[in-house]
Amino acid sequence: MPGCDFTRRDLLRWSAVAAAASPLAATGLARAETRATGRATAVPVDLELVTLTEDRAVITWYTGEAGTDDGLGRMVPAPADGEVRYGTHPSRLNHVAGGISSHTPYHHVELTGLEPGRTYYYEARSNGRRAAPTPFTLIAGNAVGTSDYGLGTNGPFSFTTPQPPPGRFLFSIVLCNDLHLGETVAGLVGGQPQYPGISQLPGLPPYPEIMIESLIEDVARLGPAYLLAAGDISAEAVPADLGRAGHFLRRFGRYREDWFVVRGNHDRAHTGDPYAACRAGQWQGNDCFHDAYFPGDEPTYFSADLSGLHVIGLDTYDKPGGGGDAGALSAEQLSWFRADLAAHRDQPTLVFGHHPLVVEESAFPTSPSNALDAAQAASILDAYARTPGVFLHHAGHTHRNHRTVSPAAPGVTLQEVAAVKEYPGGFSLLRLHTEGYALNFHKSRGEQARAWSERSRQEILGYWPQFAFGNTVADRNTVVRHDLSGLRRPRGRSPRG
Repeated sequence: MPGCDFTRRDLLRWSAVAAAASPLAATGLARAETRATGRATAVPVDLELVTLTEDRAVITWYTGEAGTDDGLGRMVPAPADGEVRYGTHPSRLNHVAGGISSHTPYHHVELTGLEPGRTYYYEARSNGRRAAPTPFTLIAGNAVGTSDYGLGTNGPFSFTTPQPPPGRFLFSIVLCNDLHLGETVAGLVGGQPQYPGISQLPGLPPYPEIMIESLIEDVARLGPAYLLAAGDISAEAVPADLGRAGHFLRRFGRYREDWFVVRGNHDRAHTGDPYAACRAGQWQGNDCFHDAYFPGDEPTYFSADLSGLHVIGLDTYDKPGGGGDAGALSAEQLSWFRADLAAHRDQPTLVFGHHPLVVEESAFPTSPSNALDAAQAASILDAYARTPGVFLHHAGHTHRNHRTVSPAAPGVTLQEVAAVKEYPGGFSLLRLHTEGYALNFHKSRGEQARAWSERSRQEILGYWPQFAFGNTVADRNTVVRHDLSGLRRPRGRSPRG
């Protein structure tokens, strides 16, 4: 970590930066309050503005028992009531919204019926106390609003709703990645014992299964037409784990018609007895991912037309290696990719693959392993600059929400999406209109998913949110104008924005 391959060298560089900052301030304040009052209290912390569209907002926070430590550096979960008070003036918070659970440590409140382009003020409360925002000590950022109003306090805070994407709504697509089926410990950092990983509590289902099940249930509420999963479908490409992932994803629909997957570095060909029955890998070992999702002799990359949208799925670990190095496309795949782009130069095009092309503005040190091979990434951006139809490149691997626009291809949004399998735990919904699109991140809503998300937020001693959540609301929620008039609504599906 961060992502799939945080190395010991990365760790040493980052530790020097992190030593002076403490992400556990809220716990410390809670302990001080307990000493002052002599009694334990549920304290609301880690307030976050997660999703922001033209007419709704999703706000989450956590309540813990003051003066306690669950062994991971956070307060023990303490169920409490939860509400958000909001309005269009900071002194008139005259609307109240409750959460999807009435008495829980894991608060998830949705504000609906908002007006586009309007500024709102809000505060979240549990047991009559205002929730404190997620602290950013390593980065300049804002977890709770589109402006700095209220920062440094417990609110109220402020956000302004965007205008909707221009034009008529067509259909939506789920973008997700890093499911890691089969993983049992999250947040391992270069094998360093001072940064222990986090496991699921005894007696509960495996956390990757909880998170993918919540993903499928959550997206069903939103009515998307398609789902794209950008790699690391499994923890280490064990056939049973690859099959288990497919079992959950088939609940969404038909493979290669409704949902699509590509390979991540964890899905690479492996050696050893668990893999012996799979085909020989092109580069090494036995390739169980190829068998599970690309049977026969077809390559592990592809393109498809979905209701007029050209979708290109890249295998960004089409190479030999142990998974901890930079991603790369084989010479054959790169040649195919350039030809495919040229053949669909003006058609609206979305590209997805596991490794990002670039990684910028990270709270942690970065290394070549965080992204695609730099020379290949530069050549791809150059190709994008000559392909006006490309408007979005979706990647995973870093396990964070981050939006980048490269000057080499300013018409293309490079969007990293946080992992399904751990904090903040969710997916992005791409809503396509005839003249533009909106991209919004959604946290998983299931009760067990919210519990695991909050438990896994303590990865890297609690610093993980400053990398994974997104520096700003715009890293999770954007609206972009782009000509998508060539798209059409999928047959047999009702439009749902």
